[in-house]
Amino acid sequence: MKKTIGILGGMGALATVDLFQKIVTLTEAHSDNDHIRVYIDSNSWIPDRTTAILYGGESPVPQMLDALKHLEACGADCIAMPCNSGHYFLPELEKATDIPFISILEVTAQACKAKFPGGTAGILGSTGTLKTDLYSGILARYGMGSLMPTDEEQKVMMEQIAAVKSNRPLTDPAPVQKVLDAMKARGATFFIWGCTELPIMAQQLKLRENYVDPTTELAKAAILFCGYKLREDGAL
Repeated sequence: MKKTIGILGGMGALATVDLFQKIVTLTEAHSDNDHIRVYIDSNSWIPDRTTAILYGGESPVPQMLDALKHLEACGADCIAMPCNSGHYFLPELEKATDIPFISILEVTAQACKAKFPGGTAGILGSTGTLKTDLYSGILARYGMGSLMPTDEEQKVMMEQIAAVKSNRPLTDPAPVQKVLDAMKARGATFFIWGCTELPIMAQQLKLRENYVDPTTELAKAAILFCGYKLREDGAL
């Protein structure tokens, strides 16, 4: 029996749309009826994760749990959460449900090892994700090296993330390209778009880099979990 996906979204809204679109795009389907049933709770009331992690802001967990309850009520068989920093709170969420979460961190690390064996990841993401070593820690467990932006480079990346969250189209690739070039000079051989706004940024700016997109890897893992096949030409 085919299974269903619950998207615990709203972190942010476009990132939620991006995951859903990638699930649809990457599923082998020949008609409407061949697609996966997907339940989405795009909860824009979830407080900012970086603010909670680093500065003692309001915890996002209560609103995350509220969304989780809605997805449980719908009958979701697995949960996909398109927010990298939100995975800092994953242990608390997993305690509250029997529905399995598909970890964006785990599937991304697996993709990094498969696509860039022996490489060094340039980790890009929200400050909360970077400061808590969410990616550097799991990459180390997979035997892979990583490096992060400097404080000044991180300011540039947070500006890009904020622009996507506020639905402001990005048109100038120069500031981001400068960050990427500097990180490559320090040893990065590929990049992780480790905030779910960054794949959207990369598409808008038409960046041409070796990278792993965690949202794509999350979509692929959810499709396979539900017993569906990936499109043979489904590379994004």
